[in-house]
Amino acid sequence: MADPDQCRGVLHPARAIERISVERLAPAPEVARCVEFYWLVRWDLTGHPPYEQKVLAHPNVHLVFEAPRPRVYGVDRSLFVRRLAGAGHVLGVKFRPGAFRPFAGHPVRALADRSVPAADYFGPEADRCNDRLLAAPDAAAADAFLRPRLPAPDPVAEEVAAMVERITGSPDLCRVDDLARELGLTVRGLQRLFAEYVGASPKWVLRRARLHEAAERAATAGMLDLAALAAELGYADQAHLTRDFTAAVGISPARYASST
Repeated sequence: MADPDQCRGVLHPARAIERISVERLAPAPEVARCVEFYWLVRWDLTGHPPYEQKVLAHPNVHLVFEAPRPRVYGVDRSLFVRRLAGAGHVLGVKFRPGAFRPFAGHPVRALADRSVPAADYFGPEADRCNDRLLAAPDAAAADAFLRPRLPAPDPVAEEVAAMVERITGSPDLCRVDDLARELGLTVRGLQRLFAEYVGASPKWVLRRARLHEAAERAATAGMLDLAALAAELGYADQAHLTRDFTAAVGISPARYASST
């Protein structure tokens, strides 16, 4: 988990490194139009107490091969918490923002804040392949599962992915109407598009991008200048940043910085 991009959104990354290893695997080129990357998480807490890992999730749908059954996880708009015990590993598929809509066949807002059996979307073969994919958790195994199930290209999904990339690459972008104006859309049209393809509102995606940046700064900065950070991220003031961060993470950015 030394790669900052892999840690982004993972709270208390220094603690996580001591307990969890994360490997990012690249999909085959033909699969990459739908999949951002595969992730392989391993842990061994044998002889140690269980550990809860908290994550500020990204605006992506994930397919996770895990015991006892694989599941599809929609965008978690709150704080995702995973309790780890013993030893094990999981293999995840991080779909590009908007790219799961063609797999789902319905608006992905129905998946927000919940998970469902992978068989609901990929049929019983997902359950049958679960043990095999966990026994050989590599990109080739994941590609082999997804390649024959790839939907036809969806130009709208590509456009949505670019929109989300614009947001996540500019954490100082903080107003939905500014984004809509830049994209040549109405605010309502942008909201409908995100509900259909992302599963979270553009306002949530904007806010989450700023929180990712704030959490990363708090975890790495020796002395955190909250007033300067609030101004840089487009918050009205330091109090606004503190309220937003505390609501999402459960503690203030100052406390989070001192506990990392």
